[in-house]
Amino acid sequence: MTAARITVSTSAPVGAIDRRVFGSFVEHLGRCVYDGIYEPGHPAADEQGFREDVLALVRELGTTTIRYPGGNFVSGYRWEDGIGPKEQRPVRRDLAWHSTETNEVGLHEFAHWAKKAEVEPMLAINLGTRGELEALDLLEYSNLPTGSALSDQRAANGSPEPFAVKMWCLGNEMDGPWQLGHRDATDYGKLASRTAKGLRQMQADLELVACGSSGSGMPTFGTWERVVLEHTYDDVDFISAHAYYQPIDGDVDSFLASAVDMDRFIEVVAATADHVKAEKRSDKTIHISFDEWNVWYQKRYEDEERITALEEWPKAPRLLEDVYTVTDAVVFGSLMISLLKHADRVKAASLAQLVNVIAPIMTEPGGPAWKQTTFHPFAITSRLARGEALDAVVSAPTIATAKFGDVPAVDGVVTRDPETGAVAVFLVNRNRTEPITVEVGLEGLAGLEIAETHTIADEDPDAVNTKDDPDRVTPAPNDSASVDGSTLTVTLPPVSWTAIGLGSRG
Repeated sequence: MTAARITVSTSAPVGAIDRRVFGSFVEHLGRCVYDGIYEPGHPAADEQGFREDVLALVRELGTTTIRYPGGNFVSGYRWEDGIGPKEQRPVRRDLAWHSTETNEVGLHEFAHWAKKAEVEPMLAINLGTRGELEALDLLEYSNLPTGSALSDQRAANGSPEPFAVKMWCLGNEMDGPWQLGHRDATDYGKLASRTAKGLRQMQADLELVACGSSGSGMPTFGTWERVVLEHTYDDVDFISAHAYYQPIDGDVDSFLASAVDMDRFIEVVAATADHVKAEKRSDKTIHISFDEWNVWYQKRYEDEERITALEEWPKAPRLLEDVYTVTDAVVFGSLMISLLKHADRVKAASLAQLVNVIAPIMTEPGGPAWKQTTFHPFAITSRLARGEALDAVVSAPTIATAKFGDVPAVDGVVTRDPETGAVAVFLVNRNRTEPITVEVGLEGLAGLEIAETHTIADEDPDAVNTKDDPDRVTPAPNDSASVDGSTLTVTLPPVSWTAIGLGSRG
């Protein structure tokens, strides 16, 4: 049996874990909203049509923020369409996903849902086809106390209290040629800067996110971040990052090492931001909002015929409904490890998406809701990863990958909550055939005992959860874990993700 060692330093933590790193994303795409979070007439629907069974799963998932309403959808969205009496709201054609949008769910409904879900709303602004004035109108409507035209309109529409949205995205994926209103970095940077300045004139304490690259493979990656930040550095708090991962041509080894790419992505974006910081001689640090990330089998949809006939655009079609395997859950868990390893710079993240569309939660109209395999690493990590991420050096055997070369077969991160003393260890074994025994040196953290263990693995790495078998894949205790003094030892099965919670003895 092969072995690995992780050495943990408590003297210089990587950084505090911002709870907003456990955010997610609800876009008007496919069945995420309609037949997902919202289904009037369902036996579990509340008085506004939101499914209580889905709400319970969202709370169990441990999401903290929800980015809304897009995504590509936002670049053609008129927020005014989603307010006022539902029977008077216009029906529109969504150009992003070639679907019909009824606007039954809009700003008020989302705010109601977010409160019930116990999450913080994070709103995206349309800077694809709109600009500063529309953004200011949305902020006035959403956040100002009554006493102005738009805030009074909000009260008249049933919400006297402001929605108090703190975090705002200045557009979405504006580097992408597929994006409605796509423009180059200079044009976008100037628009984002003007919009941010206007928003802050109305409410100075907002947290604003400028659009970074929609993927590290974009030809403008790096240059885009630099140019955008040269225009917006003094105006924003975050630059966004988006990344999706899938196996290409059956290359499972490279897929299992996807977090190597995420690590590099984060480090390049941080270095680029710091370059602009140095150029501007600024004392301010720009953080990263990784506000779209997931496993997404995009190649499955490349051959699908796009809806083009004007009379055939459906409402809430079944789009991008990936069914996730054990292997997907292991990769997913490793991406969460990557986010935590960069807790000093990644201060917000949004799993894309929440329900039905490349999602941890699935629903059937009129039927049940259930957990995908990816639900479990997110829920466990959100619950256990508290306080700060610790510096951890991994020494492990390697696996060969076509995309990344030789990479460590084991990756991991350790977190500690200074208030409670609780420690959590998150580990992944990328080796497809061999178990690996890992020793984690917890020097400076003596006196700990194991409180709980969870491992996701299966003899069939392609096993999935379905409507008819929703618990086929669930985390199991890892009885190999033990603590001897300041050393934790655990054996990781092939293709597995493991979380271990430790607390003080006595």
